[in-house]
Amino acid sequence: MDFDVAVIGAGPAGLQAALHAARKKVKVCVLGKVQNSALLKAEIENYFGTEPRAGKEMLEITAKAAAGFGAVLLEEDLLNIEMEGGAFKLKTESLKEIMAKAVILAPGISRKKLNVEGEKEYHGLGVSYCATCDCNFFKKKTVAILGDASMAASAALLLREYASKVYWVAKEFKASPELMQKVKATDIEKVQAWPTKIHGDQVVRGMMLDDGRDLTLDGVFIELGAKGVADLAMEVNIFPDENGYIAVDRHCATDTPGVFACGDVTGLPWQLAKAVGEGCVAGLSAASYVRKEKE
Repeated sequence: MDFDVAVIGAGPAGLQAALHAARKKVKVCVLGKVQNSALLKAEIENYFGTEPRAGKEMLEITAKAAAGFGAVLLEEDLLNIEMEGGAFKLKTESLKEIMAKAVILAPGISRKKLNVEGEKEYHGLGVSYCATCDCNFFKKKTVAILGDASMAASAALLLREYASKVYWVAKEFKASPELMQKVKATDIEKVQAWPTKIHGDQVVRGMMLDDGRDLTLDGVFIELGAKGVADLAMEVNIFPDENGYIAVDRHCATDTPGVFACGDVTGLPWQLAKAVGEGCVAGLSAASYVRKEKE
């Protein structure tokens, strides 16, 4: 599947970017799930020209408008991005491959926490939220991946290339059939349980589960939800700042040609008005970039 612009994220920034890029008559796709947007359950009462309104309704209206201008909304999470000959190859959770001339990063910034004892204490000492960032530190070690969806499966497959032993821990395993088949073909051990405590000394040494088991581990990778900002950014040679934000110029362009970013990923304030405004700029800038590339 070939597109001019691929938008990563189906929240307000991503949908607004898709709408404005599509209006410029370039081929646009959106990767992400609207139900993962932080706006979904919000009540908006501080947005220009509107009375209090449900965030869900605003997302639905904008998604419909973007589709009306020709944007293709793919209800799938992204697994990875590769830079390939001046373009970008994106792989979805169903293992679809998409080629795009430009990419807009608008995934939001949320990282779901486990909220179990030891998670905060061992963050950076064996607990990680970014498999792409930290996989090299766990060569020939034993790790556990926590999460039930496609990103957890993808992280487990990645870690299996480095670690000597990989556990995939989840209450249920709900990754795409394609990824489940790939996991099945490896020696990744699926554990149907959930953690109650991460423990260790100076670093992680193990994790207790609600079925009574205590796994001996060197690392715990928490992969709850869609791919995070750090993972995405590093795959296109962008390094977020110390707060995890992506630097952009006034055109929402990053340091990597063809890659734009908008919304919460670029920093405070985390407000709908900022996300929508930056989405507009990023969409127009990406469309302009693609048009120049075609000339």
